[in-house]
Amino acid sequence: MPSFKADHTDNGKRVDLYLSKKMPGFSRSSLKGLFLAKQVTIAGEVIKPSYKLKTDDNLRVSTRLLNVKPKVIKLPLVYEDGDVLVINKPSGVLTHSKGAINLEATVASSLRSKVDPELSGNRAGIVHRLDRATSGLLLLAKNKSSHEFLQRQFANRKVKKQYLAVAEGVPSLSEASIDVPIARNPNKPQTFMASAAGKNAVTNYQLKQTITQGDTTYSLLALQPETGRTHQIRVHLKYINHPVVGDRIYGHEGDHMLLHASQLSVTTPSKKTMTFTAPLPDYFYSFGVKKT
Repeated sequence: MPSFKADHTDNGKRVDLYLSKKMPGFSRSSLKGLFLAKQVTIAGEVIKPSYKLKTDDNLRVSTRLLNVKPKVIKLPLVYEDGDVLVINKPSGVLTHSKGAINLEATVASSLRSKVDPELSGNRAGIVHRLDRATSGLLLLAKNKSSHEFLQRQFANRKVKKQYLAVAEGVPSLSEASIDVPIARNPNKPQTFMASAAGKNAVTNYQLKQTITQGDTTYSLLALQPETGRTHQIRVHLKYINHPVVGDRIYGHEGDHMLLHASQLSVTTPSKKTMTFTAPLPDYFYSFGVKKT
């Protein structure tokens, strides 16, 4: 456990900047993770990155969390070749960790052994992402050239994606396009909102089924996002007052968020245009979705 004693020349310095110089072997994001994990102390008291040092402060830094490797979980494999992997991500599994300290098993950490070491970091191989609560098809690159090839397709909107969602209520139009810009919510920075000041976002949908439970009616919608904004489908369905069932952020909390990435069409680095499908999880049918 490294320890450091501040002298008079360090008085008034921010402790995070001080440690970044004292511990050059660790990235700033790694050190930030240690602060968030309460692993930096002075006289037994946890301190924040903004703490201003005082002469003779004794710092202790525990780096053990940086060496903890998350367990590997088995993920349903849909397709694999020398360049790409396609999996059917279960709801509840993170696509990748958000910081340098990664204690939770994610898609990226669990498939790390299949990805070339030249793709480093906690997002190694990840080309696009699905929210934790969203299930369905996720595409990964196995090497750097494949990663760049696939990223260009996403950037140029050549990848076609379809989602299935159970929404609250029934939209007045059975088929429509939601063309509403999306911006980060300044009051809740981890969420997003419809805003004229945001980035353009377009989602097409078609009504596939209606589901009746007592006096309440729900809709099974097929949705094709033309753009790839974070939380796009969830924000757009909230905007038309038909949020995804089980969406605790943009709708109402439930046992599961009923949003599933069901179809993905992409050209692989071997120049094959392929369409992948993933069946709905059983909890969609338990909710009342009819098998077709």
